[in-house]
Amino acid sequence: MSDTTFDYIIVGGGTAGCLLANRLSADASKRVLLIEAGRKDDYHWIHIPVGYLYCIGNPRTDWLYSTEPDAGLNGRALRYPRGKTLGGSSSINGMIYMRGQARDYDQWAQLTGDDAWTWANALPYFKLHEDHYKGADALHGAKGTKSELLAGGTSPYDQVLRHRNAGGEWRIEKQRLRWDILDAFAQAAQQAGIPATDDFNRGSNEGVGYFEVNQHNGLRWNTAKGFLRPVCYGRPNFEMWTSAQVAGLVIETQPDGSRRCIGVQAWAGQEMVVAHARREVVLSAGSIGSPQLLQLSGIGPAALLQKNGIPVVSDLPGVGANLQDHLQIRAVFKVEGARTLNTMANSLLGKARIGLEYALRRSGPMSMAPSQLGAFTRSDAAQPHPNLEYHVQPLSLDAFGEPLHGFNAFTASVCNLNPTSRGTVQVRSNRFEDAPLIAPNYLQTDADRQVAADSLRVTRRIVAQPALAKYRPQEWKPGTQFQSDEELARLAGDIATTIFHPVGTTRMGRSDDPMAVVDSRLRVRGVAGLRVVDAGVMPTITSGNTNSPTLMIAEKAARWISEAA
Repeated sequence: MSDTTFDYIIVGGGTAGCLLANRLSADASKRVLLIEAGRKDDYHWIHIPVGYLYCIGNPRTDWLYSTEPDAGLNGRALRYPRGKTLGGSSSINGMIYMRGQARDYDQWAQLTGDDAWTWANALPYFKLHEDHYKGADALHGAKGTKSELLAGGTSPYDQVLRHRNAGGEWRIEKQRLRWDILDAFAQAAQQAGIPATDDFNRGSNEGVGYFEVNQHNGLRWNTAKGFLRPVCYGRPNFEMWTSAQVAGLVIETQPDGSRRCIGVQAWAGQEMVVAHARREVVLSAGSIGSPQLLQLSGIGPAALLQKNGIPVVSDLPGVGANLQDHLQIRAVFKVEGARTLNTMANSLLGKARIGLEYALRRSGPMSMAPSQLGAFTRSDAAQPHPNLEYHVQPLSLDAFGEPLHGFNAFTASVCNLNPTSRGTVQVRSNRFEDAPLIAPNYLQTDADRQVAADSLRVTRRIVAQPALAKYRPQEWKPGTQFQSDEELARLAGDIATTIFHPVGTTRMGRSDDPMAVVDSRLRVRGVAGLRVVDAGVMPTITSGNTNSPTLMIAEKAARWISEAA
């Protein structure tokens, strides 16, 4: 930390931050600093796929956030995991590769007034870093393939693309196991009218099939492996601070009265270090961390800042607002005559067999993503597009982190892809050490409660199909005694939990949108030299898992930052 002046400072070594560090430090004329509050990703459970069980709720790898008691959840509070290590949430998440639907990005383009966000213009940026196990085609990228983005560009970013070993930092593979009970669920879904699919990432993810995952030969593939380790560590212009928490931004008033971010304050364990940025500071601290840092630095709703004794630098009411998340409703069905993880892993011999299979072949339950089978469908026939996502698992438990049940069962978790409820992230004090107040406000709207009730009925319709009949499924949770809209909506509040997809808290938008925090190129309104590049900039949540869309956002931002230089 002897030389603390850089061209770019990236706050957060997570999903977006790792890609940005790779792209921006490729220009040897620019000094790049990456600051991560957590430690390096050298904890063994990060890399074994089933290790998410030991990473979530572990202070070694998780911020250990929790929500405020939520009226929509009948007063319950939820654990709210966020990755605190290199790779961020890509080091502890479910590893599912999912882009969402084309309409998500076309809607972003409408909300921002910028066609750069349409599906057609986002797709090349997904493909650019993709290494798909099937190889490259019109919709997927693979290592060694040239990008269509190369034509005509003159920025350092374009020069990097021309001269690098083309493509493929983000590995996508098939899962390394299958289950008879999940195959039967997939057949039942087809009998219920959901088509089979072998690719959820073509722009319309309607269908049922096994998820593709971010793994490499049975190991988790996080963004630290994909973007940092191969090249960044050997670059003399790249520096990384771990176990260093950014406490605030350094904002300077210019001679003309405007404001500019010129650096950050980082707590390195025993001292506060100030690092200066000649060009830009990029916040990639995530949908919780980035709004918290903005608010701590005086950028946010004036009344909230004043309440906490924080001088107002820029009154931006949208900072910390617009929180959206996917709430999953977990229905559990007892089965007979089926092998499930409940009984496989409930004995020392079973656990030994599972461990041996993984040690010898990198397959079996230890290679499992948290959810193996997926399905996208409509909550009712009037829906114009698939608005439900299923995560189906050959196991059951009372709550995440609790022991598996002693009977064979499967869980069909369903979430509303496009919730209309909105929550907030707000500082609770002016101390950076204090976790923010997280209030998702789940099931706040009549529309969300109706979708919750309808989604449980869709689950029951699938399970009632002939393909599952031989396993004699019995609804153990929530229970068939709940039938009315009111009963099912209240029940959803009792049993639903987050699927860990918070977005939207620093939303991008048009210049006349009073709640927009950043413009369509992710620059913070009213403060020069500052961008936000993470899932917080999404104006609306994507129709699926949010990790890989965040990488696409970072890929676009890297080009814009390079061009601005």
